[in-house]
Amino acid sequence: MKIGVIAVQGAFIEHEAALQKLGIESIELRQKSDTQKGYDGLILPGGESTVQGKLLKELDMFDTIKTQIESGMPVLATCAGMILLANELSNDAHAYFQTIPMTVKRNAYGRQLGSFHTEADFCGIDKVPMTFIRAPYVETVSPDVEILAKVQEKIVAVRYKNQIALSFHPELDDDTSIYNEFLKMIA
Repeated sequence: MKIGVIAVQGAFIEHEAALQKLGIESIELRQKSDTQKGYDGLILPGGESTVQGKLLKELDMFDTIKTQIESGMPVLATCAGMILLANELSNDAHAYFQTIPMTVKRNAYGRQLGSFHTEADFCGIDKVPMTFIRAPYVETVSPDVEILAKVQEKIVAVRYKNQIALSFHPELDDDTSIYNEFLKMIA
């Protein structure tokens, strides 16, 4: 099994380290030719969604990745990755892959000073540590989107078909249970 990690900007190295801890090989997706290599799943890391969206288009990777997602490739998206997958952003005119029918609010918890850490129930796993950094949250979902976790009554994790999207950063905690859920989708 090999996981493609979008590596144009953001916290991709931390995701690679988490996968390595589980004995899973990863490949950095930095340019269009990388998207032609074989991989079984995709990680969209946290970072700056506007920059990532712009770079994916400039590097001519955007359409290929969108097609892979729409064709059923399993995806784990964290923070900025959640924004990239959202059908709509409530506080931004941009939209990117638009592969999950949900409305997301960018930087919903405020600036860097609004960052925090907590533990909360995650559907099918029990409690997991959650680190939020300038995080978004989901305001609305269509009925076919499964809500996996809420914090402070806000939706912070969803599953839709082949996609798991999180407001928080599992790559910054030692707990690998969310990665295990993602890997089950691939297996």
